[in-house]
Amino acid sequence: MADLSPPAATFYYDLGSPYAYLTAERVSGLFTEAGLEQPEWQPILLGGLFRQLGRDSWGNGPGREEGMVEVERRAAGYGLPPLTWPEPWPGNMLFAMRAATFAKQTGRTVSFALAAFRQAFAAGRDLSLPDNVLIAAAACELHPRALLKATETEGVKGALREATERAAELGVTGVPSLLVGDEVFWGDERVEEAVSAAS
Repeated sequence: MADLSPPAATFYYDLGSPYAYLTAERVSGLFTEAGLEQPEWQPILLGGLFRQLGRDSWGNGPGREEGMVEVERRAAGYGLPPLTWPEPWPGNMLFAMRAATFAKQTGRTVSFALAAFRQAFAAGRDLSLPDNVLIAAAACELHPRALLKATETEGVKGALREATERAAELGVTGVPSLLVGDEVFWGDERVEEAVSAAS
């Protein structure tokens, strides 16, 4: 019989979020070090979440420059490659997040997400361009034609919409967020706290 118990934690992310990139590069290692099962990675559409909550990205606000400097500082502190910002940023992530949803449906959630995050924030490639998303897909052996076709299906579009709506219902207000039990830990700086809670 399949194990239907919920994961110890769920990691909500959008590929356009640099803070989610920082968390994505660390979260698996932190859960492993704590002797915990890996969190479930759940793609959601941050733009859709913002529309529901009447909010916008800090990347479009007065704290943009300050925020970018902070992301670069953290990336260096974590030993990640120097951050390269895609142009434009923030961009339209709808196609990329549909691709991430298809990757999840085919069991390649983590490998695709990491490949795509690295395309965006290590290589500085704009993920609103399908060709850049397809580079990430190729890195985890997702066939480009299959991916392009899947992103047009209601099965993928609906799954992304539902995941985003469900996240909002559970109290997720931004990414990266880790849901542990019924508690939401929002922000890259709260990952360790989430790991402690999962322990």
